[in-house]
Amino acid sequence: MATAFDWNEMEGVIPRPEHPRPDFVRPHWKSLNGVWEFASDRERKGLSARWYEGRKLSGKVVVPFAYQTSLSGIDSKGVDEVVWYARNFDVPEEWLADGRDVLLHFGAVDYRCTVWVNGQEIGHHVGGHVSFFIDVAPVLKPGDNRICIRVEDTQDPYQPRGKQAVNGLSKGCDYYNTTGIWQSVWLESVSCMRVQNFRFTPHAGKDPAQDHVEALVYLHAPANDWRVRVEVLDGDHVVASTEEDAENATARLIVPLPHAKRWTPESPHLYDVRIQLRDGADVMDEVTTYLGVRSVSCRGGQFLLNGEPTYLKLVLDQGYWPESGMTPPSEEAIRADIEWCKRLGFNGARKHQKVEDPRWLYWCDKLGLLVWGEMANARAWSQTAEERFIAEWEEVVRRDANHPCIVTWVPINESWGVPELRQDNPVQIAFVERVVALTRRLDPSRPVVDNDGWEHTDVSDIIAIHDYTMPSEKLLARYEETLNGGPLPPQIWGGWGIPLFVKGAKYRGQPVMLTEVGGLLSIPAGVPKEKWDGLYSIYASSTTPEELVEQYRDLMQAIASLPFVSGFCYTQLTDIEQEINGLLGYDRVPKVDPEAVRAIHEAMGK
Repeated sequence: MATAFDWNEMEGVIPRPEHPRPDFVRPHWKSLNGVWEFASDRERKGLSARWYEGRKLSGKVVVPFAYQTSLSGIDSKGVDEVVWYARNFDVPEEWLADGRDVLLHFGAVDYRCTVWVNGQEIGHHVGGHVSFFIDVAPVLKPGDNRICIRVEDTQDPYQPRGKQAVNGLSKGCDYYNTTGIWQSVWLESVSCMRVQNFRFTPHAGKDPAQDHVEALVYLHAPANDWRVRVEVLDGDHVVASTEEDAENATARLIVPLPHAKRWTPESPHLYDVRIQLRDGADVMDEVTTYLGVRSVSCRGGQFLLNGEPTYLKLVLDQGYWPESGMTPPSEEAIRADIEWCKRLGFNGARKHQKVEDPRWLYWCDKLGLLVWGEMANARAWSQTAEERFIAEWEEVVRRDANHPCIVTWVPINESWGVPELRQDNPVQIAFVERVVALTRRLDPSRPVVDNDGWEHTDVSDIIAIHDYTMPSEKLLARYEETLNGGPLPPQIWGGWGIPLFVKGAKYRGQPVMLTEVGGLLSIPAGVPKEKWDGLYSIYASSTTPEELVEQYRDLMQAIASLPFVSGFCYTQLTDIEQEINGLLGYDRVPKVDPEAVRAIHEAMGK
């Protein structure tokens, strides 16, 4: 029997109290995580009843956890398509002095929201997976203030939803929904003349003496006689500094870092950075962040990190927890998952159908885990779905491009949201190629996978193949012709007739990776076979830890013997709800000896 939630224990508690954006820090900020008022609006009467004008909402919820989770205090798996949040808050008096702005930040709100402060509509946002902020200073007052938020999250297959089931039911590879606020909320006091955003592009070439970082700094300010200063620190020592005039509220700086300490999974060196906006000798704004110096490219059928061929040993990581769904329950939980990846011998993770909490990316940067950044996809196609996807994906790439851990972008998985690629639908093919082109314009420093798994167009930088064929002899038989110098198999595994390439596209020498393999399901104890999830009719399974290790070894030995393959991604790191094919359970308890899995990876000789 579940334990009743004790709201008294939450009095004054701030869950997830750490700064939500360690890559973009200013000193004056305040978390708004904790207990909020909450109400479902199934009759959709809140707007006409003007709930935003100060009405106390009937329920409670713990932010930043979605109401579908136990840590929210509600733990209801039902579908509520419209929900409201409200709370009172105080702002330090000095935050309102000298014409300063006060930014209200949301880590993520799924899916469409409107925000009121002190009864006045102050902003809105569409997109459930990315951060946004609103300047609320114009409507703040000394003392007590009140925020109210209306969120709409329908069962719409045309909105990017990732692994959230369209019918709200957890089944197969789909899970319960995540509605409303699911990442941290915080306030920040800032100068009205400030750094708005910045982009670092490290250049780590063949000549280490030429190592440098290009910094592009965007200002929330008019074009004026401002100067931007960038200082790079290694520990307490400033190792490089550059200052330039801001032209048209933008500054482009080249920061020399000769013989920089290169960022790698084995040695994930990070430099601290200070970015200042100056008016003469006065510092108007200062942001602290960090950077890693490394290069990523694809050449000669290989994936190169800092110019060196790097065999990718990835694990599929979907970022769900039993008590908190898509929201990491704590900073410690984030770090523990990454440490498990490394302890198991993986050098990277493919974050699957989810745009992850920036603190997860921070710990991947800090601990050294290569990341494939992926977008949550819609389930159906329309012109509106295209527009929604592109708008949100652009925000994702712009926000996360500074993280050195991210080495590949994956906008689309298995034709989700573009289901007619296999019918060679020219509109959907053009859309996929347009998304790749957009991604390259936003970030030309990383390879892009157009459609991870199958039905590749002619523009993918990596041919990413999903292949759950087991055991090893069957897997090797599938690639017999390729091993003998022939082409890749024309269709994916499973006999479903899904082509590897769309009409007119073909293999052009890119790196080939098996980016979903294994998926070895554990036999559920005490559940009769007729009640097993439908996944058991598709994927292989194991009955004991020893059998799982042997099946894993057999699979990895087969993959290692495919010379044209330059990396793999095993499905998956942890169990999630009924999808129990993790190397760890949903509770993060390992099913097998981690050192045995690590030894298998080391024996691959890659």
